[in-house]
Amino acid sequence: MSQQHSAADPAPTTATLARRRDWWRDAVIYQVYPRSFADSNGDGMGDLEGVRGRLPYLRDLGVDAVWLSPFYASPQADAGYDVADYRAVDPMFGNLLDADALIRDAHALGLRIIVDLVPNHSSDQHEWFKRALAEGPGSPSRDRYHFRPGKGENGELPPNDWESIFGGPAWTRVADGEWYLHLFAPEQPDFNWDHPAVGDEFRSILRFWLDMGVDGFRIDVAHGLVKAEGLPDLGGADQLKLLGNDVMPFFDQDGVHDVYRQWRHVLDEYAGERIFVAEAWTPTVERTANYVRPDELHQAFNFQYLSTEWDAAELREVIDRTLEAMRPVGAPATWVLSNHDVTRHATRFANPPGLGTQIRTAGDRELGLRRARAATLLMLALPGSAYIYQGEELGLPDVVDLPDEVRQDPAYFRGAGQDGFRDGCRVPIPWTREGSSYGFGGGGSWLPQPASWGELSVEAQTGVAGSTLELYRAALAARRTQPDLGAGDRVEWLRAPEGVLAFRRGEFVCVANTGGESVTTPAYGRVLLASGELTEADGEAKLPADTTVWWTTA
Repeated sequence: MSQQHSAADPAPTTATLARRRDWWRDAVIYQVYPRSFADSNGDGMGDLEGVRGRLPYLRDLGVDAVWLSPFYASPQADAGYDVADYRAVDPMFGNLLDADALIRDAHALGLRIIVDLVPNHSSDQHEWFKRALAEGPGSPSRDRYHFRPGKGENGELPPNDWESIFGGPAWTRVADGEWYLHLFAPEQPDFNWDHPAVGDEFRSILRFWLDMGVDGFRIDVAHGLVKAEGLPDLGGADQLKLLGNDVMPFFDQDGVHDVYRQWRHVLDEYAGERIFVAEAWTPTVERTANYVRPDELHQAFNFQYLSTEWDAAELREVIDRTLEAMRPVGAPATWVLSNHDVTRHATRFANPPGLGTQIRTAGDRELGLRRARAATLLMLALPGSAYIYQGEELGLPDVVDLPDEVRQDPAYFRGAGQDGFRDGCRVPIPWTREGSSYGFGGGGSWLPQPASWGELSVEAQTGVAGSTLELYRAALAARRTQPDLGAGDRVEWLRAPEGVLAFRRGEFVCVANTGGESVTTPAYGRVLLASGELTEADGEAKLPADTTVWWTTA
């Protein structure tokens, strides 16, 4: 059973947190994107002190842990995923004392803290990379990254045909003629994980933050650290298509698992059930399961689920495959609908299927919100752990009409690769109905908020029956009190009309109508929660389109 607590419950102490075993198997983890969560000093940029001040809100929401996107020292070429110093806090977010205070306050409130770790690449302003440039070809410092001579008569062509995920070549040439590899922006050179110094450094970084008291790490690009030997050409293959169907020479190489086995030894030295969470984009959930074998990582994001359309048959298939893949390795399934890299699901589901996870149109806002609420109840009913992205509990849509001049997503400026519209899900969230930034801070916000933001704010939704915020609070409270929710590895599917998912977990039943018409199903017991209005009579229930309901048969 999930162990979240509400404002009415006493907050567990740090000692209580340390004693609870396997907390991560059913945890609800809330992603905070620090620059867009809360601004404590009025400079328009969120910061750690702002997060710290809002921790009681997250406790009362009912989550178990908070995952913080990067706040390290960084030139911010990719919103902090270009790290210049892994042991320092960027001044825009505060300092190490602020990080320490945040961790302590979170623990006092019964919340755990998971921090982002970016081991695939550093910033080009990292001391190692600056030294590699200064020392030149053949120097030991260059071996810590992937420097290579170019092809062509004068080395004018890249060493291979790899393309950056952000678009354009994955190689940049430096003044002395050599090229360096960057799977993302040129400001993000990839580490060479075949060099022992890289592994030594990151084990030291892990210990630094574990000693600070963090409860785990979300590993960015966990599938990308090790590249195929010799950095072979793709040979004209479409790398974006390969990502969906096969293992690419720069992603999901088997060598990454040796890295994580070493890291697990470090983590297991510390008390309190610290965890690793992998951002591992793999071709199949079966490949994802390799990352969560008992001697490696604890969880891996379920991107196959995130990418699934709002369709009963497709959802059932990915749920079954996920549970089946995780069962042999003894790892919990994870479920997620939104994050800082994809269009919020309230907007994805507002648009026709087949558009992917980055969408440029608002679609049918009412339809999208109705489906998003239903999808959330379905997700929270599934066995395992769930992730919530900041603001989804408010039903926030993507901001799809941001002016070009305010965009900051580096992929937007590369002209290829990813769509470059990630800014739309990163707009600072609203806390109050009014104010220059709707309570985000004392000034403006680094990305402009829509005029409608006030009516979606925490203030506007708190205590309002049927609001999306109160739906989330009620759902997380039910997860805490219902013994059949949370951890597990199976569901019992029930017969249901076309377009409907129905399953039982002990005395709990979830029914989700993904179709466009109302349907009639059995009334399975006492209604715990529903994402929309439903009617019951004579042992039957009429579910409107795009509605999920929870029952208990107890």
